[in-house]
Amino acid sequence: MGRFSGKTAVITGSGRRGGLGEAIAMRLARDGANTVISDIGQPRDAATGAQHTGSTGEMERIALDMRKLDVESSTCVCDVRSLEEVRALARHARDTHGSLDIWVNNAGIGYIMKPLLDVTEDDWRAVIDVNLTGAFFGIKSAAEVMVEQARGGRIVNIASQAAKSGFLHAQAYTSSKHGLVGLVRSAAVELGEHGITVNNVCPNHVTTGLGAWQNEYFSRVVGADSVEDYLAAMAARIPMGRPGLPQDTANAVAFLCSDEAQYITAESMNVSGGEEPH
Repeated sequence: MGRFSGKTAVITGSGRRGGLGEAIAMRLARDGANTVISDIGQPRDAATGAQHTGSTGEMERIALDMRKLDVESSTCVCDVRSLEEVRALARHARDTHGSLDIWVNNAGIGYIMKPLLDVTEDDWRAVIDVNLTGAFFGIKSAAEVMVEQARGGRIVNIASQAAKSGFLHAQAYTSSKHGLVGLVRSAAVELGEHGITVNNVCPNHVTTGLGAWQNEYFSRVVGADSVEDYLAAMAARIPMGRPGLPQDTANAVAFLCSDEAQYITAESMNVSGGEEPH
């Protein structure tokens, strides 16, 4: 029996192979959680191109992998920019698996990076709408179900090192992640009486599919001779000597969702190998 046996976890943005969402879902499933794999399913506009969104086919294949661990797993298409769709996702978890106990706001846009003077209004709104407003919708929708169930719950946002420090060409991204710090602090105050904890995990760079795109982009921006040189310089400034791995973030999420973390809320936990001290 795993520590999450009998519990159900929703992970937004978990429909891409090799992504943080998949790693988090797999970690929770290995500890016995039923999982809901959720992603946008298909491109809906210029901000949600196929390169960075999980398809329905990928979602189903990831859910199948979860079921091989002898847990239930279902899929649910959701655009986190829509409160109606996010609420439907929360109800899907409860109605399909019997409860909603863990909610992980992982969906995010980290691929709109430009010099400040080139950022458009559409760029800004796209990032804020997914990364910050989408997380708010997730907290609200999960809490509605969790409060009704009266059995507590765990809500975790995947923030970033960018929730603590500023970065080149990442004005909207950094603003959205800083916003998550304030969001969990306020949400935790209101939801504590219901036994619901709300926290952020703040990883440094992780080379997922999105991370590989960032490596290519920023190695050009800083004038590195190669992506390999860019990554070597990154590793050199991290006390633990390497960038983050998906399982580093997944392990932190699992801890915050566990009974061992029942007295931890309103926190923004760094998972950065010592790179981010704030």
